[in-house]
Amino acid sequence: MGSKISISVLIRLILWVVMLGGGGVAGIWLDLWLFPQLASNWGWHLASLLAGAALLKLVFRMSRVTGRALARQGRVGELPRMETNRLVTSGPYECMRHPMHLGLLLFPWAVALIIGSPSFLLYIAPVEMLLSVILIITLEEREVRHKFGLEYLAYRQRVPAFSLRPACLRRLLGLAENAR
Repeated sequence: MGSKISISVLIRLILWVVMLGGGGVAGIWLDLWLFPQLASNWGWHLASLLAGAALLKLVFRMSRVTGRALARQGRVGELPRMETNRLVTSGPYECMRHPMHLGLLLFPWAVALIIGSPSFLLYIAPVEMLLSVILIITLEEREVRHKFGLEYLAYRQRVPAFSLRPACLRRLLGLAENAR
């Protein structure tokens, strides 16, 4: 198994770093004007850090569960890292098409909480999340449709892009009996 990363995956990783880093800097800058009272409030920062760490742990758990499903079922032969060549429709992918992305949508909030920036949390993270959903629905869907053709179109007709049903969330967190 090679350790190469495709250009598409590299671009997405860079985009995430830019969004999270830029969101953090912009959030802290906005906080100086919008929330100056929280800048020196250690209680806020401690509570925010703990909440952010818990949310980040949840994001990593969702990524691990979906990543394992993709690695076990979505790869045949030698492929660049984080690439698949088989459509995965079981486990968390049985109840939503983009379970890993659902978890990653929470990543900006986790970072905002960890750095203790209310501006990032309230204003920037929701915009980043919306942008991510738009990219998933437009670019990701197009790539997967091109890669898997009619098989993906049939899957798309049966399964929503995202689902917040409790049974589906249990699968996403690896808590369902048949999630493993």
